[in-house]
Amino acid sequence: MRVGVGVGAALLVGLSFSLPSSAVDEARGKQLFVVCSACHGQDGSGNPGIQAPSIAGLDEWYIERQLNKFRSGKRGKHFDDPGGERMRAIAQTISGEDSVRELAAYIAYLPPVKPPPTLTGGDPERGANLFVACVACHGLNGDGNRNLALPAINHQADWYLLTQLKHFKAGIRGGTLGDQAGASMRAMATTLADEQSMLDVVAYITSLSPGRGASSGY
Repeated sequence: MRVGVGVGAALLVGLSFSLPSSAVDEARGKQLFVVCSACHGQDGSGNPGIQAPSIAGLDEWYIERQLNKFRSGKRGKHFDDPGGERMRAIAQTISGEDSVRELAAYIAYLPPVKPPPTLTGGDPERGANLFVACVACHGLNGDGNRNLALPAINHQADWYLLTQLKHFKAGIRGGTLGDQAGASMRAMATTLADEQSMLDVVAYITSLSPGRGASSGY
């Protein structure tokens, strides 16, 4: 989950309580999601105008991992990532692992929404060749690998994928000590020669149709 503006800050208090250790409570998760909806929308479909990506239907394990990275400072700590910094500030108000689980479960429950394309200039045919390097982890169709805790990438907004590739390559993301998954992605991003290469591979990824009904991470 990534927040593009500070509007969510006004609602931070909504996450400042913990939940008892119990089964996942959908109603409580929905209550926690009120803060997220300020930027990501009530349906979690995102808002490119404020750089808030689609988060509806993300895998629960992936949401938990990213929220905990924000909470611990493994993500969103770089000064060139203002959106990540805002997301980190919000995530740090989530009190306890139970709250993280409740929120993640609710977001995962939302129907996935694949945003329409917003970028131009990418060549999906060239991108298909570049995508070969991604297949080992994310699969031929970009569906990811749950057993290896690798997210699907074929159901995310093109502008967000491009932003994250740029951040990984520049070390804005994936350069924090202890973020092994981020470091691996950073190494792969450095193999993309330039922004055109990124546009090409993003154009190919967004042309893929999710094969297992899961929304995408990163």
